[in-house]
Amino acid sequence: MHSPSPSESGPLTLDNCAQEPIHIPGSIQPHGALLAFDAQGRLSHASANAAALLGWQPEFGQALRPTDLEGHAGVHALIAQALDDIQHVDAIPVSAEVLLNGQAFDVVAHAHQGLVICEFELRDGNADEIASFAQKAYRSLDVLKRQRSELRLLEGAVQAIRDMTGFDRVMAYRFRHDDSGDVVAESVREDLDPYLGRRYPASDIPAQARRLYTINSLRLIADLDYTPVPLLADAAHAAPLDLSHSVLRSVSPIHVEYLRNMGVGASMSVSIVVAGKLWGMIACHHMAPKRVPYSIRMAADVMAQLLASSVQSISAQARAAEVAQAAWLRSEIIAQVAHGEDPLPVLQTHADALTKVLGADALLVSLDGKVRTHGLASESEQAWAAMLPTWLSTQGQAVLHLSHCDQVPHDEDGEPPPYCGVLALRFDTSQQGWIVALRREQIETIRWGGKPDKVIAHGPLGPRLTPRGSFDEWRETVRGTAVPWNDTQLEIASQLLDALSRVHADRAMELDRLRSQLWAVLGHDLRNPLQSLSIAANVLDQGEQRGRMSNVIKNSAGRMQRLLRDVLDISRLQNGLGLVMHQEEIDLVQLVQQLIEETSVGYPEMQLSHELPATLRLHADPGRLSQLVSNLLSNARHHGRGQVHVLLRQEGDEAVLQVSNPAPPIPAEDVGNLFNPFKRQSLSNPRNRTGMGLGLYIASQIVQSHQGSIAYGHVDGLVVFSIRLPLKPTVGTASA
Repeated sequence: MHSPSPSESGPLTLDNCAQEPIHIPGSIQPHGALLAFDAQGRLSHASANAAALLGWQPEFGQALRPTDLEGHAGVHALIAQALDDIQHVDAIPVSAEVLLNGQAFDVVAHAHQGLVICEFELRDGNADEIASFAQKAYRSLDVLKRQRSELRLLEGAVQAIRDMTGFDRVMAYRFRHDDSGDVVAESVREDLDPYLGRRYPASDIPAQARRLYTINSLRLIADLDYTPVPLLADAAHAAPLDLSHSVLRSVSPIHVEYLRNMGVGASMSVSIVVAGKLWGMIACHHMAPKRVPYSIRMAADVMAQLLASSVQSISAQARAAEVAQAAWLRSEIIAQVAHGEDPLPVLQTHADALTKVLGADALLVSLDGKVRTHGLASESEQAWAAMLPTWLSTQGQAVLHLSHCDQVPHDEDGEPPPYCGVLALRFDTSQQGWIVALRREQIETIRWGGKPDKVIAHGPLGPRLTPRGSFDEWRETVRGTAVPWNDTQLEIASQLLDALSRVHADRAMELDRLRSQLWAVLGHDLRNPLQSLSIAANVLDQGEQRGRMSNVIKNSAGRMQRLLRDVLDISRLQNGLGLVMHQEEIDLVQLVQQLIEETSVGYPEMQLSHELPATLRLHADPGRLSQLVSNLLSNARHHGRGQVHVLLRQEGDEAVLQVSNPAPPIPAEDVGNLFNPFKRQSLSNPRNRTGMGLGLYIASQIVQSHQGSIAYGHVDGLVVFSIRLPLKPTVGTASA
């Protein structure tokens, strides 16, 4: 009986080449024989050469008898073991060495789809040679274990496998994201043209071949000029025999032609499978027919498994380092935003680190119509980037990952975009908050191993897809694409987006709540001075107590002005405009002394003491410094115990102002937020229930605008706020 090959059902045309059923070819290579048995041990399939090669063959439908293979109990035991494994999906092959019909064979049996497939492969080479190969394999494995980079691993592997097997050429392929493969390591006979550095298109290994390379990691073609041996089957097993795990499986005629065009006489491939995916491959070529004993092939397979394990370990270490760095950066950004800082300047501050962890060439961040960039080289790039947030908002996606120039908007003049890779993360929908990582166009000269175009040959069976006829180096310049982001970078981006979106949304809700509270406080605080003004006006109408009412009106008007000034300052600062500054030369001693006197009159219950020099002149905005000192005195009054001491002195080129009062230390968890607006410790102070925590925030901004510094400390039971101001600020002090 003959089990028909799928190829006999029709020609391999352009339409079905990619679906060629190479796992059920209906034939095997002739350097061995195949017998298949059903679950009851009855012969179901046999290669047409089995009887002649082995010297015996059971009848179809008959079980193996004790007289068969007499004297070779090991083969019986091998088949029996495989029959015991027939129900196991992941049963591993079992093997033995036997002498049959005067010839040495490697016998390999495996269970698959309810059958036991037993293959008898002719041995080539004596026992001593095989033993020496085993020793070489052991030494090579020991060397490979010590390598710490993927390239060194592959370079060591190709040399070791060539030493073990004697192939003329051994190459290591590393597959790319698009499934094309580069020859990254090679050991080759000196008179042969090297293929190192050449690339081969993904179409060289169709999807069904990749599947087989993944589930059966080693394949040998001992002689490219072989004549396939058909498989025979009994009537009960007419379906083609699945040879996915076979060592003798016949290969696609298209692949045979492919190798012949390379001048190859024999071939062996060993898959490098990482995380269930074909990561790379060791390809061995010989210019003449060559059989490699099964035990040596298994040593090469073990080497490939070690390669896969080492690659996975190296990749995991690199990935862990990337993720750890990204996690640290993410925590820094989130902590600052959570403490009330605007996301835009925070992201801009960390732009360089963000660019690195996202593997980008440039970065853009935007929020509420404001755009900040990092790494953009020219004005034209800046202009192109400025239009990106508007375009991104029309795409309707929170995450956009593009790597082709034709997917990215061109500039206003229709010129190609300066960046072809875009990874956009939207963390705020209403205000169009975006983090956009950008990658430049990858202009690459590829050294192809032959021109990678499809070739159509017309014959009596119609058009057929044929492999390349030449593998001479062919160069091509590729444009219009960027390297896509890998899985680790996309995961880092996703985690950043999730965390930033949450904390930004929480911050927005908190600010909305605090703004509502601010308006309530303003309504309350403004009502009192307005009421005082109304009463004073009525009294003045009656002509009574004019002097006292004049003071009431002045104090009420001053309080209203301070409230409105703080609100205006907060508005400017929250919108990134900075404080209005008008600097001139002043005597800081006179200014501080006047404010101390006014505070003593306004709050007679305070015990104010001071240490001031005779004079201390500096360049500053007198109004802003008055605001600064008033805020510090007010803070001491609200949070202290009624005793306040003011110290002013000159240290070198700086003026030092300290305001201290007896009080317990500020809790450590609150110190980091002292100079933030709307801080919780201010909102919960029973001695200042209407306070919003604006005083110290505005004070810190005034100090920064004067190029100075402000610090908190607790010394000998005293809360101390220290201000340092340069006597002559450098030119360019912030102003508006």
